[in-house]
Amino acid sequence: MEHGIHGLCLSKNRLQLSVKEMKELQKGYNIVGLSQGNLIGRGVIEFCDGGPRVKNFISLGGPHAGTASVPLCGTGPWCIIADNLIKSHIYSDYVQAHLAPSGYLKLPNAMSEYLSKCRFLPKLNNELPDERNTTYKQRFTSLQNLVLIMFEHDTVLIPKETAWFGYYPDGAFKPIVPPNQTQLYTEDWIGLRTLDEAGKVKFISVSGNHLGISKRDMKTYVVPYLEGKKSDTIPTSTTFQWN
Repeated sequence: MEHGIHGLCLSKNRLQLSVKEMKELQKGYNIVGLSQGNLIGRGVIEFCDGGPRVKNFISLGGPHAGTASVPLCGTGPWCIIADNLIKSHIYSDYVQAHLAPSGYLKLPNAMSEYLSKCRFLPKLNNELPDERNTTYKQRFTSLQNLVLIMFEHDTVLIPKETAWFGYYPDGAFKPIVPPNQTQLYTEDWIGLRTLDEAGKVKFISVSGNHLGISKRDMKTYVVPYLEGKKSDTIPTSTTFQWN
């Protein structure tokens, strides 16, 4: 990921050009994102200029607010050692250029380094005070629906609430700040509050580990948006409550 995932659209690479050139997308299209693919999907929406409109964005287990652990091979001792070694250099130029997850690894106890060195997520989430781009917000709020699916037993995203834009407070690993209490939401950096107040954000909680969605939940929470059904006819999770 040389120059960060942010180079996805700024360098007018193949993905941006493909989206613009596909005739079947010109009247608008939907995005279904899986894990870190959600950040690429959001990059297409926020960074790309002149592309066809994205109607519905359905996110399954996306690290939207970052993750506090590098998604590697698991929880075994060697993975833990590797995780710690990578974390110690995660914001170095070399790691940022060669390890995709480094672009969205957000360590609450290293916020200064994250904001100054992390090449992708601070831009995507409009977190840099001197570089906030209202165009990103305008593009993101053009969505008809934003469907955020969190997996209740997710052991890959730390914390799992990042799938809803919830995260840790700066400087600490607890408690988890609910999405509507984060600065990104309250100050509306990317338009999440605007979308939510318009009733366009669906916070869905499903059982299972990372991306382990059942066929039943897929048919209930994903397929209807792809079929063009009205959002007020689609069920939403009943387990979600703001703290």
